[in-house]
Amino acid sequence: MMAEKTQDGSKFSIRKIYLKDVSFESPQAPNIFTQPDVNPAIDVQMRITHSELNKEMGFYEVVLSMTVSAKSGDATTFLVEVQQAGVFELVGINSAELPLALEVACPNVLLPFAREAISDFIAKGGFPQLLINPVNFEALYMQKHQQPDRQDPAGGGDGSTKGNSEAAGEQAADESSKA
Repeated sequence: MMAEKTQDGSKFSIRKIYLKDVSFESPQAPNIFTQPDVNPAIDVQMRITHSELNKEMGFYEVVLSMTVSAKSGDATTFLVEVQQAGVFELVGINSAELPLALEVACPNVLLPFAREAISDFIAKGGFPQLLINPVNFEALYMQKHQQPDRQDPAGGGDGSTKGNSEAAGEQAADESSKA
């Protein structure tokens, strides 16, 4: 458990990091492994959701969902879906800064775990390692709050970056290695 107390008495603590859900598909296997020079197009999409678990204790669950798909032409080479989650203790953080903690600080903690899980599943599926570059969650957060028309139409308040998933996915895909 990692805890960080600031001078103002607020507390940011990691209670648990866990893999909530994962899926790997390789619909073209084993034939894909007999084809020379397969260089699929990689697409990375992500979404952040969060929910309050215990208001009195300041416990929140944050889930970073990432979907990585590789396509050669119209055929899917592989598809990986990972929901990397964590339980965080956020105490003494004012309501104006809480969304920033839930949508920037917590996903920054979760991203390395999600990247590792994705890379491991792709390699275990028989494909070359895929390295997903770091994501600037702060820039995505700022973009989301500067463009209210791109937010989740349901207005959910669940911390979703669904409205920015295209931009986040394009950024991550542009920065990712090819499989």
